[in-house]
Amino acid sequence: MIEVIVMTLSTQPRAKTATEGIRVRSGLPRLAAAAAAASAVLLPIQVGVFLVWPPPLDGTAADWFALLADNRLAGMVDLDLLLVLDNVLLVPILLALFVVLRRLREPMMLIATAAGFLGVIMFIAMNPAVQMVGFSEDYAAATSDAARANAVAAGEAVLANWQGTAFHVGYLLGSLAGILIGVVMLGSSVFGRVTAWLAILANTAGLGLYLPGVGVYVAVFSVLFLEIWYLLVSRALWRFARDGVRPTA
Repeated sequence: MIEVIVMTLSTQPRAKTATEGIRVRSGLPRLAAAAAAASAVLLPIQVGVFLVWPPPLDGTAADWFALLADNRLAGMVDLDLLLVLDNVLLVPILLALFVVLRRLREPMMLIATAAGFLGVIMFIAMNPAVQMVGFSEDYAAATSDAARANAVAAGEAVLANWQGTAFHVGYLLGSLAGILIGVVMLGSSVFGRVTAWLAILANTAGLGLYLPGVGVYVAVFSVLFLEIWYLLVSRALWRFARDGVRPTA
């Protein structure tokens, strides 16, 4: 009788363990790890271009056209072109973090992930880099003051939209997402407390953008925390994908 029972059990389909279930989804953490590493490469380039070719933040559309005419690539980077790519890379990172951390505080991770995605969509939709290149070409090719004025007016409208309500809502949503993710990471054995606090510090310091006078420079300084965070997240996600480490419940 015992032999029959043992034989019956041995022929039953074996249920997957929690670790095995995670291994099936290891493609997403690997993709997110690569995305985080790529973001860690892009951020210093963005900051370096900002420092070497400072954008005319308080200038007019004509000032931006002059920068684009002098160095188109630097001008587009100053118009946050690389940050658009960084936001695209953020999509798999957000998804992977949700998969890894949702067992800890699922409602908070749902809010963070939704806020992060909304922030990504708004940031990408508002970016003016490609449009400003087109208007700068129109400005350069203009043969009359009226044509140049039209190009400047179109550029001013795009710049106003770029720094308008949608941009700030998206920026605040992204900061909220980062802070919430950091709070959840504090209880995670996958990432650890250093990674968690870096997420909280980077996104809190990023809100320094709204400080009068020095806001832009405070926001740029926050990138230092974000750079280290990306590297630590990339390493943790590679290990998670490789070892199938289960997040702390």
